[in-house]
Amino acid sequence: MVENQVNYYENPLEIENKLWSLLVEAVKNRESEFRTPVFICGNKNDLDGRVIVLRKADKENRFVQFHSDIRSSKIKKIKENSNCSILFYGKKDKIQLRLKVIAEINFKNNITRESWEKTGHISRKCYLVTNGPGSVSEKPTSGLNSKFDNFDFTKEQSEEGYKNFCVIKCKIKTIEWLYLAAKGHRRALINFEASKKFTWLVP
Repeated sequence: MVENQVNYYENPLEIENKLWSLLVEAVKNRESEFRTPVFICGNKNDLDGRVIVLRKADKENRFVQFHSDIRSSKIKKIKENSNCSILFYGKKDKIQLRLKVIAEINFKNNITRESWEKTGHISRKCYLVTNGPGSVSEKPTSGLNSKFDNFDFTKEQSEEGYKNFCVIKCKIKTIEWLYLAAKGHRRALINFEASKKFTWLVP
């Protein structure tokens, strides 16, 4: 068992297979530690991070994506600087992943329509808030109109949220992988720009 573990974390191909299996599994498994990474965007004057929910992981085309409200403050930041970062950590697998990505905002197109159709009408609640996320309020509020501030609204009513729905598609430039092991950590960088390159790093 120990030998297999050593073979895994010192084998570039197996490392890449492992990290992609974690990302793909996170999309389907609500219990996965890799399902809710931290997305970081901004510029030299205003760097910001927030937890997002991973909605797609595509190994072949090297991208991940998540949903957002088009009125969110991160949209403006991405428009100003599409170079972003995504941080994952799984305590069980003892793996940290740091992705550097180019973020693309998809709004009212085929990508958003496909994702919207797969989103349950209760989950669409996030996009039914009257004012954008982060808007100032004079009192504690869900931001929802009273007709939506419950679980009784219909799927047809939830369609109103589509006008605020967008998909952030993140093309991966690099993935930095860190494995924490009692016998000695391992760290590596996979660069997907130009031709793919694997480089070992000191942990």
